[in-house]
Amino acid sequence: MILLVINVLLKLQQVVSQFLFSFGEVIAKSTRTSKKLFVLLDMSEIMRELHSEIEALFKGKACTKTREYALGLIKQLAQIVKETFGDFEKAVEKDASKTVVLDGTIHPLTNYVIDYVKFLLDYQSTLQQLFEEFEKGDELNYQLSSMTMRIMQALQTNLHGKSKQYKDPTLTHLFLMNNIHYIVKSVQRYEAKDLLGYDWVQRHRRIVQQHANQYRRDGWKKIVQSLSIQALTSSRGGNASVVGGDIENSNGLSRALVKERFKTFNIQFEELHQRQSQWTVLDLELRENLRLTVAEVLLPAYRSFLRRYGPMVENGKNMQKYKNTR
Repeated sequence: MILLVINVLLKLQQVVSQFLFSFGEVIAKSTRTSKKLFVLLDMSEIMRELHSEIEALFKGKACTKTREYALGLIKQLAQIVKETFGDFEKAVEKDASKTVVLDGTIHPLTNYVIDYVKFLLDYQSTLQQLFEEFEKGDELNYQLSSMTMRIMQALQTNLHGKSKQYKDPTLTHLFLMNNIHYIVKSVQRYEAKDLLGYDWVQRHRRIVQQHANQYRRDGWKKIVQSLSIQALTSSRGGNASVVGGDIENSNGLSRALVKERFKTFNIQFEELHQRQSQWTVLDLELRENLRLTVAEVLLPAYRSFLRRYGPMVENGKNMQKYKNTR
C-alpha cells in the first residue's frame, strides 16, 4: 500500500514536472504582443499563489526538479513581462497609423496608451513582485517608474510626429496641447502620479501651457497686427481734421483707409472664426482658459483701435458693417 502511494506521488511529480516544463517552453516560444501582457500577468499571479503549495507538496530531493521548474517558470514569466514592456514602448513610439484627428482633439493612440497604462496599474503589486526577480528596494520602485516614464515619452514622441501632418501650425499646437493635457489629467486621476512624481506632472503642465501660448501667438498674431496703430499711422501722430469733405488726420489717414482696415479685420476675424470653430478642446477648464488668453490679447487691441479711429467712420453710411460686434 505504501509503495502504491509512493508510486502515485512519483507519477504525479513527473506529470507536474512535465506540465511545468512544457508550459514554460510554450511561453518562451510564443510571439510576444502587448495584448498578451495582461494574460501573462494573470498567469504570474496564479503561479505565485501556487508556488507555496508546490513547495509544500513536492518536498525532498526526489522532487527537486519539480520545484526548480516551478520557480524557473515564475522567473521566465517575469523576464517575458519585462521584455513585453519594452516591446510595447517601441510599438508606441513607432506607431505608423495615418489617422488624422481633424478637429485637433485626442488621438486614438493617446486613448489606447492611457487605457493600457491604467490597466497595468491594476497589476502594480504583481509587477512589483515580478520585478523583484531583477531589482530590490528603491531600485524596484525606480524600475516601475522608469518604465512608465519611457512609455509616456514614447507616446509624446509619436504625437509630435503625427502633429506634423497638420498644415496649419496653430492646429499643430492645439493638437499637442489637447493630447498632453489629457495625458497629465489621466496621470493625476490614476495612481500613475505616484510613479511619475510631482516634478513630471508640473513639467508637463508647463508644456501644455507652452503649446497654448504658441496657439494664441500663431493663430491670432496676424489679426492683432491688423489693428496695430503703429502700422496704420507709420509711427506718426496727429489730430483729426476735415480735408476736401473727407475726414483726415494730420498723419494722412483718410476715412476710406480706416474703413478698409475695419473691413480687413472683419474678414480676417470671420475666416479665423469659421476655421477654428471646427476645432475642439474637450476639457472645459482648458477651453475657458484658452478663450481668456485670446481675449486678453485681442480685445485691448480692438478697443484701442476702435477708440482712436472709430469716430472717423461713425458718421458715414453703413457704419456698423465696419465694426465687428461679435
